[in-house]
Amino acid sequence: MSGSLMTIQQQLETVLGDLQKAKPLSSKHLLVIGVSTSEVAGKQIGTNSSKDVAAALYAALFSYQQKTGVALAFQCCEHLNRALVMERDEAEARGYEEVAVIPVRKAGGAMATYAFTQFRDPVIVEQIRADAGIDIGDTFIGMHLKRVVVPVRSSISAIGDAHVTMAYSRPKLIGGVRANYERTEEHESFRC
Repeated sequence: MSGSLMTIQQQLETVLGDLQKAKPLSSKHLLVIGVSTSEVAGKQIGTNSSKDVAAALYAALFSYQQKTGVALAFQCCEHLNRALVMERDEAEARGYEEVAVIPVRKAGGAMATYAFTQFRDPVIVEQIRADAGIDIGDTFIGMHLKRVVVPVRSSISAIGDAHVTMAYSRPKLIGGVRANYERTEEHESFRC
């Protein structure tokens, strides 16, 4: 593995800072996180799940959540069909349906399992529509992002040995050449 647990935590803090600059997230937003702790440790995805790596990454994510208020959803591995761990109150407020499974390292992955043990009242849901996402180790989170996805480039491209990508979503631009996408003086003239 490239770097200590403290180093990978700091790398994730850098990535989160870059995401926050590109798309300021707050309590009204949902962030999906996909992590292969095996990839972070320099191994092939699904071959070397690490609770210690998950704990270091979770510490950075929890701190970010405390600062911004953003809701977190952790994607499970393919053995649970990329279902997600999130807090029950967030899932219910967003209308997400709970499914009956509990993640473990061999079916869910170390990151989702660790998050499940740290949340106050965790549930598993099959799918979400997140406002932004971070993918650590090429776990493919795109299926859980709202349309339209905008890639974000970080100042670093890896956490440990895992490739990292991230994105946020924006509303669709509709209307063609005659459409406006920002408020104009004309809008003010219509105010009563």
